[in-house]
Amino acid sequence: MSGTTRNRIAEGDKAVSQTPAISHETADLTLSNAEIRRYSRNLIMPEVGMSGQKKLKAASGLLVGAGGLGSPAALYLAAAGLGRIGIVDFDVVDESNLQRQIIHGMSTLGRSKLESARERIHDVNPFVQVDTYAEPLTSENALRILADYDVIVDGTDNFPTRYLVNDACVLLGKPNVYGSIFRFEGQASVFWAQHGPCYRCLYPEPPPPGLVPSCAEGGVLGVLPGIIGVIQATEAVKLILGVGEPLIGRLLLYDALDMRFRELKLRKDPHCPICGEHPTIDHLIDYEAFCGMPAVENAEMAGPVASDDLTVTELARRIKAGLPGTELIDVREPHEWEIVHLPGAKLIPQGELLNRLNELSQTDEILVYCLSGKRSARAVQLLRQMGFKKARNVRGGVLAWAHEVDPSSPTY
Repeated sequence: MSGTTRNRIAEGDKAVSQTPAISHETADLTLSNAEIRRYSRNLIMPEVGMSGQKKLKAASGLLVGAGGLGSPAALYLAAAGLGRIGIVDFDVVDESNLQRQIIHGMSTLGRSKLESARERIHDVNPFVQVDTYAEPLTSENALRILADYDVIVDGTDNFPTRYLVNDACVLLGKPNVYGSIFRFEGQASVFWAQHGPCYRCLYPEPPPPGLVPSCAEGGVLGVLPGIIGVIQATEAVKLILGVGEPLIGRLLLYDALDMRFRELKLRKDPHCPICGEHPTIDHLIDYEAFCGMPAVENAEMAGPVASDDLTVTELARRIKAGLPGTELIDVREPHEWEIVHLPGAKLIPQGELLNRLNELSQTDEILVYCLSGKRSARAVQLLRQMGFKKARNVRGGVLAWAHEVDPSSPTY
């Protein structure tokens, strides 16, 4: 945690006790007998009742992403009776998604996540209207898409889109129900600039590119997004009903290994460039340039491409010839090596590379690979800085090997 971020956190500050409900006219709304039966467990709670259920029916929420966080959030918001759910996503269902993205299943593999999610939501609750946006969220379309919804649920997995969602919500005056996950840890908060801090108040600057691995690189416990996504759905319902104490001005931290929740109080930053006393941001910017990384996970996973990268087909020919004068280095972690590794390779995890340079020769051509080519590209850059001028990246890594050379090789 940076010093700037630490200054935004105040353990002793009092959080906002209650936020006004998202306003809707519900006088003309009615609930059918079928809806009353469906929502009966809501209706008998005085905090909800008929008036609260009508608020839910009149309200709308936008889910940015139909993945690990968006899946449980969508299912529970639909089950709660949210009248209209919008979903932004342009990915297709992959088998690796099913470990955590519970809105999808084997029957929807290869299909659009939007189609899969819409079908599942309507199976849970046919009274919910589902709007879909099969496009990446960008600075060009974000204000248009977000403007029509009462609450935004951020289920993204990359920094450019998180800053984009935050800035769009601030400019539109929308509450941003935030969640993030990595390995065994999750975070949740509500950023609503009219009532408390925004995401930029907590994280004024994105981390350096490559410092924080994605879930595709670092992994995530399958049940973790279920917990954080349900918390996000809970916060969205509370904001619509106007009940309880929302996570405005509070960052909820969850550690699944220790089964422990912690809470940090957040201050609104008076110098925040978008929600502070003298904002300097009045429009959406180029967030990929701001963060120094792509917003699309698949593009990120492809890794950077250099003119002297080695293709996996060329590597296969060299391995067959016995790799003369060549060292093949795998910079993944040991648990990834156990899943699959290439013939003739030597494991030197990226974090150990500097301490094990003595195992390499500057006269050899050093070929470096990882899962997708991203980590290995960084490793090659480091090796060249240390004098290993003949280091080269294997483009596409293990994934490209399985796709282009050996289809029987496992992927993850």
